[in-house]
Amino acid sequence: MPLITAKTSVEISKEKEIALKEKLGEAISLIGKSESWLMIDFQDKKNLWFKGTDENCGIVEVDLFGKASDSGYDALTEKITEIVCSELPIDKSRLYVKYNEIGHWGYSGFNF
Repeated sequence: MPLITAKTSVEISKEKEIALKEKLGEAISLIGKSESWLMIDFQDKKNLWFKGTDENCGIVEVDLFGKASDSGYDALTEKITEIVCSELPIDKSRLYVKYNEIGHWGYSGFNF
């Protein structure tokens, strides 16, 4: 049950959103999760400042029920950076990737 939230200072067209969704859906397997439970929240044109400037930048947050291995996180960070920076005009030095491990996750009226 991962949730990926991508906040960017740049616009994300519907075409780019679909491409990002497909690639992130594949990449999530690097931490043992599947696209069948993946939710993605794209938030574009945010007023983000990073390293003292408002040049193109972003943050991708991955919330997941449970935990993943350090090597899984390393691989996913590399892949998310590659995906986002190939689809959007954001340099990899201006992108954060953040992970949140969740102990309780509700769905359909109950908790896992």
